Amino acid sequence: MHELLYVIVMPAVMGAVTLFFPKKARLPAGIIALISSVWMFIKTVKLFGLGESEYFRTVFTMGDVFQFDFALRLYGFNSFVLLFIAMFGALIILYSIGYWFKDRETPGIYYTYILWTLSAAACAVLSDNLLLLLICWEVLTLLLYLLVNMGGEGHETAAQKCFTILGFSDAAMFLGVIIIWLVYGTLSISSLSISTGTTTGVIAFLLLFTGAIAKAGAMPLHSWVPAMAKPTPAPTMAFLPASLDKLLGIYLLARISLDIFSIRTGSGLSLMMMIVGAGTVLFAVLVALVQHDLKKLLSFHAVSQVGYMVLGVGSGIPVAIVGGLFHMLNHAIYKCGLFLSAGVIEKRVGTTDLEELGGLAKLMPITFLTTIVVAMSISGVPPFNGFVSKWLVYQGLLQAGGYYVIFLIVAIFGSALTLASFVKVLHSVFLGRRQEKFDGVREAGFAMQVPMIFLAILCIIFGIYARLPLEKFITPSVAGSTGVSMQEMAVRTASGYWNPVAATVLMAVGLIVGLIIYAFGRTRRVRIDENVWIGGNILDNEEMRIPGTHFYKTVTDDLNPAWTALFKDGQEGAMDVYNIWGRIGFSVVQVLRSLHNGILSTYLSWVIIGLGALTFVLMFAL
Repeated sequence: MHELLYVIVMPAVMGAVTLFFPKKARLPAGIIALISSVWMFIKTVKLFGLGESEYFRTVFTMGDVFQFDFALRLYGFNSFVLLFIAMFGALIILYSIGYWFKDRETPGIYYTYILWTLSAAACAVLSDNLLLLLICWEVLTLLLYLLVNMGGEGHETAAQKCFTILGFSDAAMFLGVIIIWLVYGTLSISSLSISTGTTTGVIAFLLLFTGAIAKAGAMPLHSWVPAMAKPTPAPTMAFLPASLDKLLGIYLLARISLDIFSIRTGSGLSLMMMIVGAGTVLFAVLVALVQHDLKKLLSFHAVSQVGYMVLGVGSGIPVAIVGGLFHMLNHAIYKCGLFLSAGVIEKRVGTTDLEELGGLAKLMPITFLTTIVVAMSISGVPPFNGFVSKWLVYQGLLQAGGYYVIFLIVAIFGSALTLASFVKVLHSVFLGRRQEKFDGVREAGFAMQVPMIFLAILCIIFGIYARLPLEKFITPSVAGSTGVSMQEMAVRTASGYWNPVAATVLMAVGLIVGLIIYAFGRTRRVRIDENVWIGGNILDNEEMRIPGTHFYKTVTDDLNPAWTALFKDGQEGAMDVYNIWGRIGFSVVQVLRSLHNGILSTYLSWVIIGLGALTFVLMFAL
């Protein structure tokens, strides 16, 4: 079997094996799935070292009419995306073993769906044929629907919404593929070079762009992500909308923008993409700021962060493109870690409602520390990886000048609001007063801790030693697509660097000095009198307990009514295209229902009107 087929066929076959495991054999099914995913990861590491030396192609014919070109291509960009898809698959399966270990409600078919998802994702990334990519894309949509349907209360509605929005985007992609095939005569991705100077080229790009941003979760096709947040188990959220779907969606966006269509800086399509990116950053983070459920809050941040990726790639500026693609990778790392932390809280505490949580830091120290790291990463705090990728996007927009500065301001403002949101999260979950009913809460098991610790370490390494992932994964991918040599790309990217090692040393020195000052301050004797009330007494009841969500009451309740209405609309889905088209469809159905009133004269009237219209059309045609 060809090298490229292994990473597609083996997870699919092992997924079929776990499908037949009985309900009580969840642990053996999980172990087999873990072994399969680790094997796939090792295989992708080997493939990553091969570079562009692998290509597989076979043609299937059906009579003399139809030929299907099953073409796979491995090159720098998709090899690193494939590598991290396999890595996240292995981490999620390991975490799931601990998450589902004592839960007998979900059968081993869960691991089947995960392995099949890995197989379909590998095929989509390796595809060098647009039709093959589209088929894999649709399989991923179906598997997402099945995984969401394994969730808790409300999973039916969430699964329907996911399938509807992604199904619509898949249909748009299908139309784009048909246009490309009919007009340009080939579906080979590596041989396509389409100009956006024609109407056909613009339409084809917009149709494929729809599929890419829907999968990534950008506005306005984002609402399936927060819809599935509450009923869907945390491992599924960490695997699909948090990591894999972002890698796939932005991978496709980069392929169509840089390779197939070559969007130019300053063009109308480039401006459109940047507006979508900036709007996604700003609107989603504002709605996330006022959420009271941890998983739903994280889901809106998963949407918001996509904006930075679309902004960077859409700008067409090499440094910003590097930043956008690096942010794709960074986001998958820290957002996966955030959902895994939420899964631990959900599993151990039984709720993700921020109003009820608090004071869990001492009971769950590992979860607390890893959450701090990934929360600071998504907030763009140095020296973590999220800061570096955002910094590169900022540098690209700043170098461009002009109206790009507006997008720069939006991006920085969005990052500040993200930090404010996670201050609320850390306080609401881990700090403050703890309710007595949570006193017996225990830390996560080993299988759940390992993925969280590993992802937190990656956030630190990719922040302090940012040159490592940039030079190994990102820069080679962008250099070929933008027509800039590797040497020149390295120079351009280096101009956007800050010095993370030196900055980390300075921050560490500052922390040490602060700790020394704090230690000297503790040596001073302080008089303690228990009879003086200073406002910090711990009460026997919980009437005075102030949850972290109340910090932002001024944002939702005390601002201008227009802002309050905006937050309310965002939470209730008034600006959700799914709801908008749903209301339009319902209105059309109501009109049609009113016409079917059972009265014969009404039906005869419509028959006469229809015959008259048909006669008029025929006379006009003749």
